[in-house]
Formats: sequence, C-alpha cells, structure tokens
Amino acid sequence: MTLLFSPLTLRGTTFANRAWLAPMCQYSAVDGSPNDWHLVHLGARAAGGFGLLIAEATAVVPEGRISPQDTGLWHDLHIAEWRRITDFVHERGTLVGVQLAHAGRKASTYSPFAGGRGSVPVDEGGWATVGPSATAFPGLATPRALTLDEIAGIPRAFAAAARRADDAGFDVVELHAAHGYLLHQFLSPLSNERDDEYGGSLENRARLLVETTDAVRAVWPDHKPLFVRLSATDWVEGGLTVEDVALVAKELGGHGVDLVDVSTGGNAPAQIPVGPGYQVPAAHEVRATSALPVAAVGLLTDPAQAEAVLVDGSADAILLGREGLRDPSWPLRAAHELGVADDAAWQPQYLRATWA
Repeated sequence: MTLLFSPLTLRGTTFANRAWLAPMCQYSAVDGSPNDWHLVHLGARAAGGFGLLIAEATAVVPEGRISPQDTGLWHDLHIAEWRRITDFVHERGTLVGVQLAHAGRKASTYSPFAGGRGSVPVDEGGWATVGPSATAFPGLATPRALTLDEIAGIPRAFAAAARRADDAGFDVVELHAAHGYLLHQFLSPLSNERDDEYGGSLENRARLLVETTDAVRAVWPDHKPLFVRLSATDWVEGGLTVEDVALVAKELGGHGVDLVDVSTGGNAPAQIPVGPGYQVPAAHEVRATSALPVAAVGLLTDPAQAEAVLVDGSADAILLGREGLRDPSWPLRAAHELGVADDAAWQPQYLRATWA
C-alpha cells in the first residue's frame, strides 16, 4: 500500500485515498446556480477515483463572485441544484466538498472566456467591489473599504452558506483565504491598510479569518471536516511570508480547522518561480509549525512525485488542479503505475478498461 492510496480520517470522515481534486472555477453558472456542466465535470472525476472532489470557489454573497458566471450558495434555491450533484458523486463512492469564497476587490471580473479583461462594468452585469481598504488590485476597479458593520456581516454570510452546504450534502467545507480574495486581502499588508482592529498587526489582519472560521465551525456539523486554503506567501517583499501564514494556520487549529490547503500568491503581481512541486516547501513548513494536516498543490503531476511528497512528510494529501482537468481518471492511472491497482476502485461500466 502506498501513502497516496491509503485512507485518511479527519474528524468522523474517512477519505479512501489522498489524491484529491483541487477547486477550479468553471465560469459556467447562471445566477450562482450549478448546472449540467458541473454535474458532468465533477461526476467524471468521481468516476475517476479521486478520494475527494472540492467544488470551485462558491460565493457566499452575490457581490462575492469572482465573475458573474461563478457558482453560489447565498440562496436556498442553490441547495437542490448542488444536491443533485453531490448525490451523484456519492453514488460513485466519492466524497465532495465546496470552497466558500468572497472575492472582495477581485470580484466582478470577466471570466477567462467571456471576451473581456479586467472589471466588468455595472451596465454589463458587473457591480461595485469592496475590500479591507480602497486599494485596487492592478488592472481592476478600485474597491470601497468595508465598514465595521459590513465586516461583521462577512462571517454571518459564510456561516449561512455553510448551513446550505450541509443541506446540499457536502462532506467538507473549505474557506478560501488565498489567491488574493477577501480573506487573503485582510491577511496581507499589501492590501490591508486599515488602522482599526482589523489592520496593522498579523493578529489584527487575521481577525476576520478567525471570526469567519468560528462562525462556520459553529454551524458546520462536528463530524465533518473544515479546511482553509491559504496562500503561504505573496512572493513580494513586504507581503505575507511563509512564517506568517504558518503562525496563522497554528491559530486556526485551535478554532476547529482540520486541514490547511497550502497554495501561494495571487494578491499582487509577482515573479513566482513556478516549477514541479514549487509550493511543497511552503506546505512542509506550515505542517511543521501548525501541527495540522496539510494538502499540497501546484504542478504535482506524476504519481511517484505525489507519493514522495507524502512519504517525506511535506503533506498529508495531494490536490490536483490542471492535471485533474487533463485526466479525469488520474487516480486510477496513478494507482496502476504505483502497483496498487484495485478493480473495486473502478466504476463497473469502465471495468473493461482493466482487461488485458
């Protein structure tokens, strides 16, 4: 048995393996509603042997969408639409989570295939954006700084979405505090210029994330795991460092977080040394400092490479993004390459693919 294909238990939930699908926006929703595209996209990966699927960044309020085509969980009408998908995934024997998000100053942008660039104007279906400060992400519209009353509503919005996620049948909730979106914007001194209790020190900048975590954990069932995705560095001098984020992760462990999904960047233009496994050292440091399980992500494409990351103690699970788009059955192929192929992992309709 390899580590990649050994089970992992967090709280009362056991994942059959540690090859997981990373959350990736599909930019295919209408008014926040997932549809047949999302059913087929996630359903194919459920049939492909992933131990966990994490659905894309899903907005907790309409103005929290990255683009007008993002999925949402801000309305009860979204519950049944997601439930159709989670039921299908569960019938395939796979677990499924959802990444809850608010894009903040990076909201109201054109999707990659919508034909535009930058912020979507209001007369084209966009909206005014908000952030910790009135500081724009380069190339996007300038946001309005949130008031203290508005900040107090953010954890409530995440908690309400988490309740709907439970009703929709999700097994895991992940809070999106990475890639330059709202919770990351508060964490990073590059985007947070506040001089109140939500700005200044790392403790203050992490306050909204901690309050959001507490609000979600209070409503999310105790037997279901809670994840947080963090960008471990801004890759810019004066921004977040791995040491900062490792300390934040350690704090989150005391507030009911069960795993940290370690990514990097996204809050400012940066020169990032992209290469195979380039974010693994950050995952290793966050794991060592926080004593929390972590998932590693970022150009982890080869089964032996993924196994090595687990064996050397850098991570407890592997999240596959673009590789999961290229190959919906990556875990089945990886198991075969690592010599742990199991016919029971295949959907019966596809079992003939294992025949000589």
